[in-house]
Amino acid sequence: MVRPWWKYSPQSEREAAQLPKPEARVPTLGTLINLGLIRPPVSAPSTDEAQQFAALCWREKSGKIEVLMVTSRGTGRWIIPKGWRVPGKSARDSALIEAWEEAGVEGRAAPEAIGSFSYMKMIGAKTLRPLRAEVYAVKVKSLAKRWPEAGERKRKWMSPKKAAHKVVEPELAALLRGFAPEGVTASRHTPGVGNA
Repeated sequence: MVRPWWKYSPQSEREAAQLPKPEARVPTLGTLINLGLIRPPVSAPSTDEAQQFAALCWREKSGKIEVLMVTSRGTGRWIIPKGWRVPGKSARDSALIEAWEEAGVEGRAAPEAIGSFSYMKMIGAKTLRPLRAEVYAVKVKSLAKRWPEAGERKRKWMSPKKAAHKVVEPELAALLRGFAPEGVTASRHTPGVGNA
């Protein structure tokens, strides 16, 4: 009987180095496309991008800027909170709601988007959809210990440079590398979290 690779005991360090790490994940089709490693299939939907709204959550700690990253539910890769427009809410408020739901962030959002990025998302088992996320800077006031998606995601503070290395979307990486909150003015609390 052949043992699965994760139960294999290598005989040497060289053999061990050649084995995949147990925590390594197989990248999704969307991730491979976002990395530019493969092209979308011919049967991909039209190039009309659907709109989402994202929150680049940040704080200043010991004189340095940090950004809050969360893991995606499907692949566990590092992303920023994002999602669809909430009915009856503005783009900025939708980004704030996503920051609350995905990361437990209570904070203030800049009045204008600081940029946007495109990416491909697998929706269901067979549909690959191009999306564009409009990004709002959110100055974090506090992080909740309990939030709607706490059991589904991890969150972590990182330098913008480190975060840029962790994401797969080139445009998001560029936004993170160039992020400078000096020009960002926060103007609104997280809606629906007791301080609307």
